[in-house]
Amino acid sequence: MEPGIIKKLDEAVVNRIAAGEIIQRPANALKELIENSLDAKSNYIQITIKSGGLKLLQIQDNGTGIRKEDLEIVCERFTTSKLTKFEDLTNIATYGFRGEALSSISHVAHLTIQTKTAQVACGYKACYEDGKLKAPPKPCAGNQGTIISIEDLFYNMPQRKQALKSPAEEFQKLSDVVSKYAVHNSKIGFILKKFGEQPTIKTNVGSTQEQNIRYIFGANIAKELLPIEIEDNIHKFRLKGCVTKVNYSAKKGIMMLFINHRLVDSAALKSAIDSVYSAYLPKGMHPFIYLSLDLEPTNIDVNVHPTKHEVHFLYEDDIIEKIKTYIEIQLLGSNDTRAFYKQLKLPGVVENNENEDNRGSKSEVDKVQPKEIIRTDAKEQKLDKFLITQQNPTQHIKTEFNTSQSSLSQSMNDESFRVTAANISKEVRLTSVLNMQKRVENNCSVHIRKTLKEMVFVGVVDKHFALFQYETRLYLCHTLKFCEELFYQRLLFKFENLPQIKVEPKLPIKQLIVLALNTEESGWTEEDGDKSELASRAATILVEKAAIMREYFSLNISDKGELETLPCLVENHCPSNIYLPLFLLRLATDVEWETEEECFETFCRETARYYTIVSEVELLSDVNRHNWIVEHIIYPAMKRYLLPPNKLKKEMYELTSLPKLYKVFERC
Repeated sequence: MEPGIIKKLDEAVVNRIAAGEIIQRPANALKELIENSLDAKSNYIQITIKSGGLKLLQIQDNGTGIRKEDLEIVCERFTTSKLTKFEDLTNIATYGFRGEALSSISHVAHLTIQTKTAQVACGYKACYEDGKLKAPPKPCAGNQGTIISIEDLFYNMPQRKQALKSPAEEFQKLSDVVSKYAVHNSKIGFILKKFGEQPTIKTNVGSTQEQNIRYIFGANIAKELLPIEIEDNIHKFRLKGCVTKVNYSAKKGIMMLFINHRLVDSAALKSAIDSVYSAYLPKGMHPFIYLSLDLEPTNIDVNVHPTKHEVHFLYEDDIIEKIKTYIEIQLLGSNDTRAFYKQLKLPGVVENNENEDNRGSKSEVDKVQPKEIIRTDAKEQKLDKFLITQQNPTQHIKTEFNTSQSSLSQSMNDESFRVTAANISKEVRLTSVLNMQKRVENNCSVHIRKTLKEMVFVGVVDKHFALFQYETRLYLCHTLKFCEELFYQRLLFKFENLPQIKVEPKLPIKQLIVLALNTEESGWTEEDGDKSELASRAATILVEKAAIMREYFSLNISDKGELETLPCLVENHCPSNIYLPLFLLRLATDVEWETEEECFETFCRETARYYTIVSEVELLSDVNRHNWIVEHIIYPAMKRYLLPPNKLKKEMYELTSLPKLYKVFERC
């Protein structure tokens, strides 16, 4: 059989295919046109619809208008006033940038543009077909701004037209687009109406987001709104918006997400927020969410999808986790009826809700035994309630502390650490590190990982152990063993991208190593030689290997032999300053510096051991701070990052379970 002949497609076919990717339905066209009006600095936008936008979709604004000289090429592909070179995408501040929207519309509909700028006496009207002017622009009367009329959408694409929903459903999609932009751009007046009818949506110029939510979505949502605002200097983002408290829920959730003022979808963020609300809302019910996320333009890629409904940005997982955590904290702290909603989800309670489609039968509910019910009362108490009254958590997060707290560091004279952030992002290319990461992933125990992800922290027992609950079982966990593996993995998976703990003032490593040699932990004997000479040799080794530690692990030692920075492995966690001298000694003596993979392996293991150490002196000086760090920093980090190997199974002891306790009490 002969192969087919490859030939170049006709330009009209190419343009129509491209247009079909960008303009998929009337709502896509309207989104593009609204964004053009916003780019034109309009403060009033009116949309008129006929037959769900298929017969007529008209948008009128009072923006800057289009110059007569530009009307000839305004509907040609890749013509825009917002972009001049590809590099401009890294700092784009407008909605449009590719110059494809009007061109695409003109290839699948009859397009008319009427426009007037402030500098001219009259406006001009022009008609377009397949990206070209059908005739020279004609003068006409009109106010400043632009009126774009789209008629007979998809008249030349009957298959697309047949695949669309009914006019009523298409109008609802158009209404959704207008509603979202009206909420986000509350200072701009929006009107949406069907041709010849009263407005369906009408918002005032200079309104507020809360007022527009009340008008468009109703008072039931508006009265339950909870303001959200986060500003993060580490990942360079700012979030504003509002979500509903757990008193409100609906079958169909509403989520409006704007990233750098662009309406986009994010399945990952939606899933994260839904997971927060799933603990409070009845099954199958959802909240109302409006979020506006501002990122550094250089950290976001807007050129991902032709419709621009999807974007990619740096630190996506970290940013989503911070947003999820913040919303969860706000819900916990702001709702007095949280216990009621958790009771709705307790086994054995039948929901009296005629609209709930996912209810189990009474016989299914009755199968759940009391011994299998997990307490989820809002008034639950941790062990700390019965031991020590905790202080304000913010008092425990110290970025600076005195290093003259033990005999080991008496001569350091009030030196201190300070945590600083480092925003870097490098791709790991070293085969040795990639192999080490792969081994960690392959050795991960799915069961222990699931246990950690779903566990509920109970309380700290001592510096070695803590309690947590998983399902109906209570576990005693060797915190330090889990911690060491966590820190080891953070060094591997943040290789070349670790933030720093800045040491102020800089510390001379030779003097620190002498301090270490004076301790029993160093194992020094007279046969080993003079301490000062040993310290000099160890310091020389560390200075020689400083480039490796600085580039890969953010541990910086200057040419003068002064310690400047340490790696920050988990946010808000600092290692013990008392054991710092011993750590430096072991880096010089116990790390295999000559072979690449062994070097990274031994360095990561030594560093992980050091970061795990809890000093008795520091523990006695502030036990509350230690307990707070374990609960609010270490265990959340383990839930988020740790890929636990099977060997950690022996460091996790099941103390009891509800079925076992019931057996005990049944005998009483």
